[in-house]
Amino acid sequence: MLKNYEVGSFFDEMMEETGAPKTHYQWFHQLIGQFSDQELKEKHETAQLNFLRQGITFTVYNHTGGTERTMPFDFVPIIIPKQQWKKVEKGIKQRISALNHFLEDVYHEQRIVEAGIIPRELIENNPYYYNKQIGGVNIPLNNHVFLAGVDLIRDENGEYRVLEDNLRNPSGMSYVFQNRYVMRQVYPELFFQHSIETLEHQLSELHNAVISHVPKNADPHKTPTAVLLTPGMYNSAYYDHVFLAQQMGIELVEGRDLIVKDDVVYMKTIRGLKRVDIIYRRIDDDFLDPEAFRPDSVLGVSGLLRAYKKGNVSILNGIGNGVADDKAMYVYVPDMIRFYLDEEPIIPNVETYFLSDPEKLEYVLENLEELVVKNVGASGGYDMLIGPQSDEDLRNEFRRKIIEKPHQYIAQPTIKLSRAPAYQDGRFYPCHVDLRVFAMSGDYTNVLPGGLSRVALKEGSLVVNSSQGGGGKDTWILSEGGQSNA
Repeated sequence: MLKNYEVGSFFDEMMEETGAPKTHYQWFHQLIGQFSDQELKEKHETAQLNFLRQGITFTVYNHTGGTERTMPFDFVPIIIPKQQWKKVEKGIKQRISALNHFLEDVYHEQRIVEAGIIPRELIENNPYYYNKQIGGVNIPLNNHVFLAGVDLIRDENGEYRVLEDNLRNPSGMSYVFQNRYVMRQVYPELFFQHSIETLEHQLSELHNAVISHVPKNADPHKTPTAVLLTPGMYNSAYYDHVFLAQQMGIELVEGRDLIVKDDVVYMKTIRGLKRVDIIYRRIDDDFLDPEAFRPDSVLGVSGLLRAYKKGNVSILNGIGNGVADDKAMYVYVPDMIRFYLDEEPIIPNVETYFLSDPEKLEYVLENLEELVVKNVGASGGYDMLIGPQSDEDLRNEFRRKIIEKPHQYIAQPTIKLSRAPAYQDGRFYPCHVDLRVFAMSGDYTNVLPGGLSRVALKEGSLVVNSSQGGGGKDTWILSEGGQSNA
């Protein structure tokens, strides 16, 4: 199966440097070895067709408009032993707790600023800091982060590191469930013998987390009504919105389906208006309420912020979360953990250079060919330089942009991202991977077992984002005993 597979100088999820599979992958390696080349090709094609038939798509935007694509899927799973996963789970809970403390603090007392740990201007100049709109507002459970997507990588030693926090509208959770569904359809033999943590109850956990955010002035005698607010079918993550609303049994609505009367939010239904208590929104802050943010927004609901501030409706994730998850604030998350929790970070950051520091700026400008440079406000792999894979023209362009706006960029060493085998075009070859872990918080925090393993399917590429040619893998957490009902 992997006779020509080269581990190289990278940490490989599946293979030892000797070319033998790691202990927790041996059974998988053995099973796949029993398939003929033709069977592997057929299974691979069936998997891709499964995604197409179910309409599991995302949209890639470019200068000519949007192109809808299915998420490329690779059947070699990422398998993580339970003991390793326990540490990841603990580290994610710790990080989310500190970030939530930070958000509560910056919109209220600002203790971390008074203590001199984070510069005031870094918060106040952040475009996602909405103190004028929501400063001093108390929200249910004091919880700003209902759903987080934390991106992890493994370095050359196999140690997990946090690459990025996504606390606004993290997408991709539906793909975790669909990856598992397709794996069970196409490769049922993989699930017969082995104990894999189930995803079965995770959508109930998500629903419970949503419903726990009851606003202060909700009717105590009625079950709270929750909706998922989408920008509509042209949004790149629309499939995600439809899937999550259906699975949680809540209405999927657009801005035009809601109305605010006397600072209370209602949904228009064929039986008249129905009060809405909780909005899981997939619309960015700027577009939520034309009265409070962008007056040209046609996606939001006029008066929504007034209802929110009066405690008549909950909005998940919290407004203004972007101040905590941009790439500049990321540098300070270990300090937040120490300050708010009095603990050392369980999962470290990737070393990061602030380019507003003249010394770091000089170092970065001189070593662009060895570094990764990112725009602090961009996502999805856009406006990013990967030094070792760049040409002189691109480096010069980034040099100019950095000199013009140094505070807009950060730089990181090029980490030797871990790799795993991928099966494409009838052969196995090593591809770089990362892992988006989803955490849901309400009365307590629950970490979804596994998450979305993203894979850079272009040979040699370091960019795993689906918008840049990446794909997905199923992620298995081996449970400690019993049979799989994954």
